[in-house]
Amino acid sequence: MLRTLVGAQKCFCLANRHRNCLRPSNLAAAVNVAFIRHYVPPTHIKQSAVPNESGTMSQIKQEMMTRLGLEPGYQPLPKSREHLLKFQPKPEELPPRAMQDSFTSAIIPLSTDRAKQDKYVTYLGNVRMGRLLEDMDMFACWCCHKHLVVPKLPENVHLPYTFVTILVDRIDFTNVLASGTEDIRLSGHVSWVGKSSMEVVVWLEQKQNGSYKKLTRALFLMAARNATNTAAAPVNAIEPANEEEKVILAGGMDRKKQRQLLGAQSIFKVEPNDPEQTLMYELWKRTTPSDTMELNKRILPANCRWMSDSYQMSTIPSFPEHRNHHNRVFGGFLMRSALEISWAAAVLYCGTRPRLEHIADISFEKPVSVDSFIKMTAYVVYTKLNYLQIMTVAEVLDPHTSNQVTTNTFYYTFAAPQTVTEVLPRSYHETMWYIQGRRKFEYSMGLKAP
Repeated sequence: MLRTLVGAQKCFCLANRHRNCLRPSNLAAAVNVAFIRHYVPPTHIKQSAVPNESGTMSQIKQEMMTRLGLEPGYQPLPKSREHLLKFQPKPEELPPRAMQDSFTSAIIPLSTDRAKQDKYVTYLGNVRMGRLLEDMDMFACWCCHKHLVVPKLPENVHLPYTFVTILVDRIDFTNVLASGTEDIRLSGHVSWVGKSSMEVVVWLEQKQNGSYKKLTRALFLMAARNATNTAAAPVNAIEPANEEEKVILAGGMDRKKQRQLLGAQSIFKVEPNDPEQTLMYELWKRTTPSDTMELNKRILPANCRWMSDSYQMSTIPSFPEHRNHHNRVFGGFLMRSALEISWAAAVLYCGTRPRLEHIADISFEKPVSVDSFIKMTAYVVYTKLNYLQIMTVAEVLDPHTSNQVTTNTFYYTFAAPQTVTEVLPRSYHETMWYIQGRRKFEYSMGLKAP
């Protein structure tokens, strides 16, 4: 039997977890959407796959370094890998692989490793979700290693590949509260491939009362690059081993088309649709005095806050500690940093500790060098009932030229225990953020089709 994502049913339990939440049917009416999005999540092979444990996450990291020919210790000028370019295989030399071949699991040993507990635990004893995002990113890379087989590669030659994260798709969280002192298991496999790209599904579970409970699942889109990370590299095709794998593979192209459609419909690429333009006018009317000719004057309605007053910002110097295997800033570090400042912005906005419900798609536009200054700005861009939609922008600052380059934009949905103060835009560009945040919220909650 296929084991599907619990996110499809999680909306039905939101009302039980948050007293002020409406059930999906009422919430859909409240936000005036015309149809419900039929989100079909990817399944995850666990019944038909042969168990394949990879040890701990620390062991996985060491194994990947060994395969790539990397050594511990930072070097400003990393060891050249150009000699490996001649070993890059041709597509026809790569045998097809089943999803079962890349299926594996690994453990974060929080129950026995006290030093690791200190890095993962919050002051309330729960797990820092940002740390788990780092591990999920690394584990997705490990699944790529498990999928790739190069028959003609000499035994004493290191793997002539580089793997980078292109995109992290929608992430949904269950109602399981993760403890900072119990083991966490990651499992996953490659679920679809293109010519040089691989989709990896990763699940996160924690052992509670003797059995593993689901925490979350995510889709990672990874790119295979050559040994010097200067061009794309081919990967093994997928040949489904059974009906279960055929179903998952068939959904891969649909998920690719859905991602492309969502990207093309971004508010930053196309103008708002008719209902959104009506909403923009209503927002303008609510915040403009009706008894004066001062059209440039804005008024803040009762129980509301301006978006321009609802943000948190930090500037983070990156260090070699934050590097990946290729001397760039580790994508998981960027995800953790963005999540933690977003959570801080949500807490300071609503005055309580909200719960992370969803992470929308995360794209990695540009690599970040290890000597960069990274500015993270988390804005509250949309609110509804007890929900907050946070947009966090990551920018790299050049200390010599003062130039800023945006490398990532993150969207997070948080749920507070009670209704939150409504946020409103004051300028046109903030209104665009508001519309985009509203779209991300409805998409994440399963209220609207892409």
